[in-house]
Amino acid sequence: MIIRFLLVAGLAAIAVVPRSTIALEAGTPTKTSIRAALGVSPKAGQGSGLPLPRFVSLRASEVNMRTGPGVRYPVDWVYKRRQLPVEVIAEFGTWRKVRDGRGTQGWIHLSMLSGQRSLQITGRARTLRSEAEGQSAAVARVEPGVVGQLLECPESTGWCRVKVGRFEGWLRRAEFWGVYPGEAVE
Repeated sequence: MIIRFLLVAGLAAIAVVPRSTIALEAGTPTKTSIRAALGVSPKAGQGSGLPLPRFVSLRASEVNMRTGPGVRYPVDWVYKRRQLPVEVIAEFGTWRKVRDGRGTQGWIHLSMLSGQRSLQITGRARTLRSEAEGQSAAVARVEPGVVGQLLECPESTGWCRVKVGRFEGWLRRAEFWGVYPGEAVE
C-alpha cells in the first residue's frame, strides 16, 4: 500500500491506495497515475479525446452559453431549445467551446450536451421526402429553424434520413445544419 497525503478544503487527508493501481516508474508514482488511482478528474485543459470538431445537441430546454470555460464567466446566451445541434470546436476540462448554426461561439458545460445527433433546417422551407430521391413523394414541409433528429446519413449519398416531429423521411444534406459533407452517420 502507498499512503498519500492530500490537502482537501484546508484539512489534511490521507488516501490509502493499493500499489497495484498505481503505475510506478523507477519506484516513483507519476502525478497522472496518482490522479487516476484516486479518481481525480483530469487537469483543466485536457479533453475527452473525441475528435474535434464534432456535432452534439443540447440536452436541456434551457442551456447557458458562457464567454469562457467556467461558472465565473458571464452568461452570453441562454438557449431555450432542447436538441438544438451545436458543433464542439474546443475542449477545456469539463467545458466545451461550441458554435451554433448562426456562428455564435461560447462555452457550455458538458453536462448540458448530448451525443444524440440532431439537425436544424436552414434557408427556406424544405420538403421531407419518402425516399432519398428528389422526385419521391413528399412526406411533409419543414420550416426554417425547425429542429429534428438525425437518424442516418449514408456516406455514399447526399441524403440523410431524419425525423421531424412525427414525420420520418429524407432531406438533402445541404438543406439543414448538423452534419459534415460526406460524413457517415449510423
